[in-house]
Amino acid sequence: MGNIRNHPPVKLIVGMISADEMLFSSVVNILLQRFGEIDFNSNIIPFDYTDYYKKEMGENLLRKFIAFERLIKPDEIVEIKIFTNEVEKEFLKSGTDNRMVNLDPGYITAAKLILATTKDHIHRIYLRSGIFAEVTLEMEGNSFRPWQWTYRDYRTEEYIKLFNEIRQMYMSQIRKLGLSPHII
Repeated sequence: MGNIRNHPPVKLIVGMISADEMLFSSVVNILLQRFGEIDFNSNIIPFDYTDYYKKEMGENLLRKFIAFERLIKPDEIVEIKIFTNEVEKEFLKSGTDNRMVNLDPGYITAAKLILATTKDHIHRIYLRSGIFAEVTLEMEGNSFRPWQWTYRDYRTEEYIKLFNEIRQMYMSQIRKLGLSPHII
């Protein structure tokens, strides 16, 4: 029988997609108020991996990732996803239900990158309140590695490099707190 123990805190990340680069600043300001200081802020990256958002959000989409200094409990991701969905609603195209920004919250641990979603699929686990989680990347050796279901953009060397950098920041924070990352 395994021993029940609390999971160490995890590193909150949020991926953002929009055709309007200026919206990133507005969204970041809202997220700062809720989650505190940001300690990782990616460059703007062209998002041209899929046409999934084209009808709703337009063309020439851009992507940005941020990570927060304050670590969170893993089970907070449900409330965080619900909150980010509400933030998306603040930025609807006038007179429509079409989003102008998409927010993808998740977290990084020593062993994986988890994303929260409202969409079920065979590889996603229901948490509660309509929110599912998926292990999007796993740590193998010194780098994250994708799964067969990992989104195409999350498979790229550019994204994996960003997430490895965020993980290094996280591992440093955990060590400073004197905590074990619980890698099996």
